Amino acid sequence: MAERTFSLQLKVRDYECDMQGVVNNANYQHYMEHARHEYLKAIGINFAKLTEEGILLVVKRIEIDYHFPLRSGDSFEVSCRLERISPLRFGFLQQIKRLSDQKPIISGNVIGTSINRQGRPILPAVLDEYFKQR
Repeated sequence: MAERTFSLQLKVRDYECDMQGVVNNANYQHYMEHARHEYLKAIGINFAKLTEEGILLVVKRIEIDYHFPLRSGDSFEVSCRLERISPLRFGFLQQIKRLSDQKPIISGNVIGTSINRQGRPILPAVLDEYFKQR
């Protein structure tokens, strides 16, 4: 992943694993979402404030390729990079790698947009400004 990539380190907790002893596939989406929210904070975009202003950031599509499972106690890094896809859509390119050996765990693409209270698409000025600076 190129410049403007954000990363966050986490550790697998026991309750995130299934009966086979590996992280349940749905938990990877939790890891990815947490990293996206932290990334937005890091670039000055306040998710909660936008919501209060009537601008909702929403996920339209998620694609995940599962490469290798994480297990309880594994430390890992979630990275993401934001890119503009169209005037009203943006994507987060995300990866998870195990820290001990940099083994790729998942790669994903999360497509989002934003809507106002009436459900109409709108790109918040703060996001538009971010893309203009790139």
